[in-house]
Amino acid sequence: MRTIKLGASELEVPVVAVGCMRINSLDKKEAESFVQTALENGANFFDHADLYGAGECEEIFADAVHMNDDVREKLILQSKCGIRPDVGTFDFSKEHILNSVDKILKRLKTDYLDVFLLHRPDALMEPEEVAEAFDILESSGKVRHFGVSNQNPMQMELLSKYMKQPIVANQLQLSITNTTMISSGINVNMENEAAVNRDGSVLDYCRLKDITIQPWSPFQYGFFEGVFLGNEKFPELNKKIDEVAAKYGVSNTTIAIAWLLRHPANMQPVIGTMNEARLIDCIKASDVRLTREEWYSIYRSAGNILP
Repeated sequence: MRTIKLGASELEVPVVAVGCMRINSLDKKEAESFVQTALENGANFFDHADLYGAGECEEIFADAVHMNDDVREKLILQSKCGIRPDVGTFDFSKEHILNSVDKILKRLKTDYLDVFLLHRPDALMEPEEVAEAFDILESSGKVRHFGVSNQNPMQMELLSKYMKQPIVANQLQLSITNTTMISSGINVNMENEAAVNRDGSVLDYCRLKDITIQPWSPFQYGFFEGVFLGNEKFPELNKKIDEVAAKYGVSNTTIAIAWLLRHPANMQPVIGTMNEARLIDCIKASDVRLTREEWYSIYRSAGNILP
């Protein structure tokens, strides 16, 4: 699979990340087969979070991949912490970050994470505390690279003021039907709804600062309302995607990911499917480069209007 540098780091990562949020829906044999299929197809970047299955997903993954030192060196592992459903808060305190990483490492049966992200913004974040935690994690060898999720430019600026390490990634919701970060840039100085800048120009900021955007839920519309592929709510979009897919001899799944990869920001979509065939279709997007006309025609068919 094609690779990119993650942020400003020297870490080479595949352009498609395998999200493990639903791996607890598989039995032992299915999980082993799924992980093996991913690895055989060059998808060795696995995204986790302590929230997923309340930690169970990380344990299942470690067992499925038969974690040991030799296996670990073939993997790129990313995990997140900060969402605490047990107490109904977000928590970026130094104590919580350090304790969470230790538990993550234990569940994944590894000594280190390649990438660690803060999971959504914490309104009570004290950036000095986060920076202290990151320094401890880096100096101890437990984490090699750091990032965030769903943060806007000023939140990242505040954090970066105290961090010694660069922010290498930001996980953000983005799909063909969730394009606010793209549309606001197209509709600058307009009075229409698409011109509303809801995220502080996070797309341009991440490009300026060499922060890799990791689109999550790349097949979803709304906030987990369902998938747009094959959905009767999006007839024009599906017609156009199917038309482009036929041209390239690939599936509609492949085109949905290829649309994200065509953007010059060098994004790394996080794929949440646990279906091996769909995973392979997503990976195939690495080899499909849409034309400018195809990219815009798909964008317009989703209901977006060019000014």
